[in-house]
Amino acid sequence: MLKIHQIFLVKFFFLFVGALFLFSIIIYISLKESTIEHKKTGLEHSIILVSLELEAVDDLELFAFMIHDKTDLRVTIIDDNGVVVAESNIDKMSMDNHANRYEIMQANRETFSHIVRYSKTLQTDFLYVAKKCMYRGKPIYIRLSMSLQQTLNDFYSLWFKLLIAFFIVLVVAFYLSGLMSKRVVSDIKQITNFLDEISNKNYNAVIKINYFYEFLEISLILKNLIKKLTSREKQKRKYTAKLRLMNKQREDILSAVSHELKNPVASIMGYAQTLEEDPNVSLAIRTKFLSKISSNGEKIIKILDRLALSVKLENNDLKIREITFDLKALFDEIVANLSLKYRDREIIVRADSTVIHADKTMIELVLINLLDNALKYSESDVELVLENSVVSVIDRGIGIKEEDIPKVAEKFYRVNKNSWDNSMGIGLAMVSHSLKAHHSELKITSVYGKGSTFSFSIKEMLK
Repeated sequence: MLKIHQIFLVKFFFLFVGALFLFSIIIYISLKESTIEHKKTGLEHSIILVSLELEAVDDLELFAFMIHDKTDLRVTIIDDNGVVVAESNIDKMSMDNHANRYEIMQANRETFSHIVRYSKTLQTDFLYVAKKCMYRGKPIYIRLSMSLQQTLNDFYSLWFKLLIAFFIVLVVAFYLSGLMSKRVVSDIKQITNFLDEISNKNYNAVIKINYFYEFLEISLILKNLIKKLTSREKQKRKYTAKLRLMNKQREDILSAVSHELKNPVASIMGYAQTLEEDPNVSLAIRTKFLSKISSNGEKIIKILDRLALSVKLENNDLKIREITFDLKALFDEIVANLSLKYRDREIIVRADSTVIHADKTMIELVLINLLDNALKYSESDVELVLENSVVSVIDRGIGIKEEDIPKVAEKFYRVNKNSWDNSMGIGLAMVSHSLKAHHSELKITSVYGKGSTFSFSIKEMLK
């Protein structure tokens, strides 16, 4: 397969050869016509001069030779019957009757007759010019002719010069083609290298076109294409990351649900099997076991309800029903309920009556989760404080490591499965989503081994 510069050179060669051939024909025809026209005029003038001297000529044969010697023209004198009476170049006896020759017949109708004809005798083209004259009372025809071989010689000389010029131009064309080839190859190499880099996913590759505008346009199109590919690649990575996150969340959900349901389900199965295997168990024990089964069933329902509530909060599917209520009264109500669960623990409330406008159920969920966590993971008293429009739950428990603080509010995240079991890992996630719905956020400060403070602002909820 030919390269670009080779194709260009081959086409240029054939085009130039064709042009040279056509130009040669045009030059030959133009030169021949111009020469013939010029020669016609010269021969006409010569015939007029010859005719002026006829009356003084006694020997037409000798006269014909004399004119030929002086002018190098072929002289033929023909009588009224077409018989050649004088010929300067060949033996007149070998010549045919010329009565039917075109130039002789034409001379009877016009002052001069002209014709170009190939001479079989001399084997070349001749220009013939004839005129009818009077010689001693009788009509004769004086015909002068000249060879056109010189015209061909002139043409061949010119054509040879053109051929030399053609080869010079061809050499220059080869040289320029070589230079152009290097530039074409340079630009093509830039494009191929660029495409190689892109195929290796190096979207920061640089392409630099130095010579040809067409290749520059191609490079710009390629750059725009790469921008689109880069954008799609980023979208693909984001989508892939999103899918991985969704898959991980599904795995976390299954793991968390399995972990949380394992104990209550095991308890239910254990109590049920005991009752099934021992039909004579006492009524008191049967009642106790059934109560345990019912309690664990309720625990399962609460776990599932909290999971569903967390999903609704995260997807903003839960509508906020804002009402006006006293936050201090809600504190007292929640503390009273938790005190029944944690009978040996004390929750210290330090707050003044404060009226807010919010979804009471969500704020109650936030406070219960924060207080329940504080009571679970500390052994001393827990404080619930409302000060400067900030609600804080303070404990002096095990605390949280600094690197784990940003993660504890993530869904299904548990700092330590043995010690920090954050109710399936969704309690603080629910708190965060609930506060976000009220234009607030959960802030956590903790010193590992000394305790933690969970707080949020209620400025946006104040009535």
